[in-house]
Amino acid sequence: MIMNEVEKQESVRVLRERLDAQGGHMTRQRAAVYGYLCRVQHHPTAEEVYLAVRQEVPRISLATVYKNLEALVNCGVASKLATGDGAARYDMRTDHHYHSRCLRCGGVTDLEPEAEMALSELVRVPQGFQIASYRIEVQGYCQGCRE
Repeated sequence: MIMNEVEKQESVRVLRERLDAQGGHMTRQRAAVYGYLCRVQHHPTAEEVYLAVRQEVPRISLATVYKNLEALVNCGVASKLATGDGAARYDMRTDHHYHSRCLRCGGVTDLEPEAEMALSELVRVPQGFQIASYRIEVQGYCQGCRE
């Protein structure tokens, strides 16, 4: 998700408001983690975020990166994609969208549906069940892993 300058400023404003509402603060480390997530096209792991952000904030620890990623998830500006078989990945998109996950390298990519379809058109939900949220993920092998 590449943002222009106006979108970046607006997203930082929203982040500050949400952090303030939860009693959190915008720190240099948090800004660096957030900035990295805004710049990348993929869904990085905490370790990938750590290695990248360390270039900007050399004394940052992996624990601080984890703490800041969780703060971003908790205030709703990022989402955490967790599975039982690998490291969690982080996504700046918090809207309902789909993913593909490579079973070999673990890479996650956004999928854009051909047409906007309601979840109720894709699956049969038990009678009386109210959907609060959803994630749809297809699994397979990316082009790089198949070659």
